[in-house]
Amino acid sequence: MASPEEQLATMINNLPEKTGKDLAAWIKIIKASGLEKHGQIVKMLKTDHGVTHGFANLISAKARETGEEINLTTAQYKGKEHLRPIHDAIIKFARSLGSDVEISPKKSSVSLRRKKQFTLISPATKSRIDLGLALKGEASAGRLETYNAMCSHRVRLESEADFDDEVKAWIREAYSRAG
Repeated sequence: MASPEEQLATMINNLPEKTGKDLAAWIKIIKASGLEKHGQIVKMLKTDHGVTHGFANLISAKARETGEEINLTTAQYKGKEHLRPIHDAIIKFARSLGSDVEISPKKSSVSLRRKKQFTLISPATKSRIDLGLALKGEASAGRLETYNAMCSHRVRLESEADFDDEVKAWIREAYSRAG
């Protein structure tokens, strides 16, 4: 089975055949549209250009990859650089769940969305990431704690070892509920 990176490369390579334009051409169309939000861009590509959802999601995500988003995430980990590998592992895992995962960096967190947010990555302290999960109705037990209104639960991650199969299963469940 192809890795997520290989699948992404295949989709990008198939853009001209499947959509009639390469990624650079689609990015020009998006920039000319003035749209900035992922959902608005996907809707425009599907409605105005007949692009299928999977390709529209990919094109929108690639068009929105800017230095600003990279700088937002980099700023979150200033002085907490040792936590960044945990963040990167979460992002890599989330991308493996499906092509419809939207990664949206904010000033102090990174939201992972599908049709709605399912996970929130927040470098909460110098020693910990709080991983918020949208698992409304699940009982809090052990590492899975009650959290806040945006994410019903959280898991505290202090090392890459903390991002284990149990946490991945919770993310997978949150992802499935967000579809």
